[in-house]
Amino acid sequence: MRKDYRADLHVHTVLSPCAEIEMLPPLIVQEALDHGIQIIAITDHNASANIAAVQFAARGTDLVVLPGMELQTQEEIHILCLFDTLEQVAELQKTVDRLLPPMVNDPEHFGVQLIVDAAGDLLGEEERLLLTSVQLSITEAFHLVASLDGLFIPAHINRKAYGLIEVLGFVPDDLPIEALEISRHIKPGEVPRKFPQVTGYPLLQNGDVHRLDEFLGVNHFHIAAATIKELRLAIHSQEGRNMSILA
Repeated sequence: MRKDYRADLHVHTVLSPCAEIEMLPPLIVQEALDHGIQIIAITDHNASANIAAVQFAARGTDLVVLPGMELQTQEEIHILCLFDTLEQVAELQKTVDRLLPPMVNDPEHFGVQLIVDAAGDLLGEEERLLLTSVQLSITEAFHLVASLDGLFIPAHINRKAYGLIEVLGFVPDDLPIEALEISRHIKPGEVPRKFPQVTGYPLLQNGDVHRLDEFLGVNHFHIAAATIKELRLAIHSQEGRNMSILA
């Protein structure tokens, strides 16, 4: 039986140096629930160490927490990589760890990169700089995520910083990209006029949540379960599933 879900599939934790210190697992879960959101994806920059903590914090609630990552390609394009399991994102993390430049984070300049438990208590700190490009091209990244059965969604494509359209000027037609994310700063109806090169691609709009007050939850999915397979069916309007951006 299919039902309706609201989703925000671009949420950061305190592991992302640009996120606020309030982005702790229990607060993330409560804020999502307060917004009437049933699905979120944790998508820290080039990192995945806090996903399990948010999933644990969501146990016993109506919130599904999908594993994910906001990958930065060598072209400096941000990509949402979404999965069903921690094992899948761990495989992506192995490649990211191998190809992430060995640069040390400067917390005073970029912000702290904290690893926490489900209660939000400190477990450690990521010393490598996460706000940098992994030595993977967008093509290589696409095929890697596809090999792991993940969803590959270029993030905030309309943004000047790290957006696909600003960096490349087009959507690569040799990659079967299934959907694109637009930022919170544009109305979906404005996209075809301002960015005609994305016409025909399904659009998502997420909060790119770095602070608790940035949740949107405007993605509406009519699906049978909160899984990548079901999200994919909805993106393509297949088998009675569908997706829309709430006005």
